[in-house]
Amino acid sequence: MFATVLRRCVSGKLLSAPAAKLVRVRGTSNYSTTLRRTAAALPSGRAALLLGLPALSCLTFEAYHRVQSSTVLYALEKEEVLEQADYLYSCAETEKLYQLLLQYKDSDNAEFLWRLARASRDLSVQPNVEAGRKKQLMFDAFEYAKKALDKDDKCFAAHKWYAVCLSDVGDYEGIKTKIGNSYIIREHLERAIELNPKDATSLFILGYWCFSFAELPWYQRKVAAVIFSSPPNSTYEEALEFFLKAEEADPNFYSKNLLMLGKTYLGMKDRERALHYLTKAKEYPAHTQEEKEVHKEALDFLKKLG
Repeated sequence: MFATVLRRCVSGKLLSAPAAKLVRVRGTSNYSTTLRRTAAALPSGRAALLLGLPALSCLTFEAYHRVQSSTVLYALEKEEVLEQADYLYSCAETEKLYQLLLQYKDSDNAEFLWRLARASRDLSVQPNVEAGRKKQLMFDAFEYAKKALDKDDKCFAAHKWYAVCLSDVGDYEGIKTKIGNSYIIREHLERAIELNPKDATSLFILGYWCFSFAELPWYQRKVAAVIFSSPPNSTYEEALEFFLKAEEADPNFYSKNLLMLGKTYLGMKDRERALHYLTKAKEYPAHTQEEKEVHKEALDFLKKLG
């Protein structure tokens, strides 16, 4: 059964620099992200593009110019908010990210909405989140993802997070709904990949979907067959294809992808390749809670394999 697996695939007071931009600094093996100020800010938080311009005596032109300037300023503000949101995401500042994006919950812009869906979901799976709030956050995340998709069905991330959030809410709606949702989940993941074939996380999630149905126990298959004449199904070979494509798109991007490669090869009785990827998963630097769990699971498999 397809389960909620995506934590982040990279897993107080908001940042006080509304007119800040991100600078990517080339490191030894990856990119690190730092923050710097790039412009003075108006009280509203918008960059002061209009400072120094003389007063205009022509009211008609002034009115036109104000409209044009507002458009430019909004575009700049949007870009800066998205950059700040992506910075907070990269730092795993989930609560701050959520509070920042919540201000844009009524936006018509899919870029704000799918990020808010992701932030809501990430917040819902934090440790010690009360059950009632967890459920509310998950259903809110689904609504934001749905709205993002309504606003822009060409946005691959909207399709991806719609699929993830649909899986989450299915946990509260019973086995029949969850199995029925599985068809829709796969459709949206395939659409996300069609729109962006190099997105490693979409490839990983679809691989996990395939793996979950490939190893579905016989009694669950029987239940699914009673409910649906043609229940969802897949194979280890199909799962492997997506995990390998994810790794090709972004090597070593996610320790769980390495773990799933190992588990898939185990399912296919390929011990040598299973050992290779389980070892890589075990040796992956474990900073987050999920990475520590992956490390432990990989280690347990390796011990069993001798």
